[in-house]
Amino acid sequence: MNRDNEFKEILKNRLTEKRYIHSLNVADSAKKLARLYGYDEEIAYTAGLIHDCCKDTPAGLQLSYMLENGVELSEYELGVAKLYHSICGSVFVKKEFGIDNQDIINAVRYHTTGRKNMSLLEKIIFIADFISDERDYNGVEIMREKAVKSLDEAIVEGLSFTIKDLIDQGRIIHPDTLDAYNDAMMKILNTGDNK
Repeated sequence: MNRDNEFKEILKNRLTEKRYIHSLNVADSAKKLARLYGYDEEIAYTAGLIHDCCKDTPAGLQLSYMLENGVELSEYELGVAKLYHSICGSVFVKKEFGIDNQDIINAVRYHTTGRKNMSLLEKIIFIADFISDERDYNGVEIMREKAVKSLDEAIVEGLSFTIKDLIDQGRIIHPDTLDAYNDAMMKILNTGDNK
């Protein structure tokens, strides 16, 4: 049974209007990418819809929730509150939404950092977050073009932007982000696998 309408009602109360609209747009982008790359459109839509469920929760509450639920954070994660929402969200969707699909849980968990060997759904949500309709950053059109050509090329493009930005800001780069970049580059250079 599809529970997206139930999730929408919950998200309306948990998120700012801007974040809620973003969530709807990511869900729409995820559904389009799922259709293009042969993944279940309903599952992709749901994952996109709920990916930012904890984004507007204060960092201290996110941290408390994760610790109460036995989440062990790495030194990189503990020191970067911006990463909390995806980790917290992966616990929240399982515990509060009753999601038992591990692929959805992982897509929520890794939509910010990425990681090596992402599943097709993880890649779809990662990219959908970059290309959703309200996004207007410099280079978004290139990302949208790459997303329909190759998910791995889009991942490399998105992570190149992210890594450069983090370096320019003098911030920590999570090892999963570097692994995701290298993994996608290896697939492009060595195997030609575009999914």
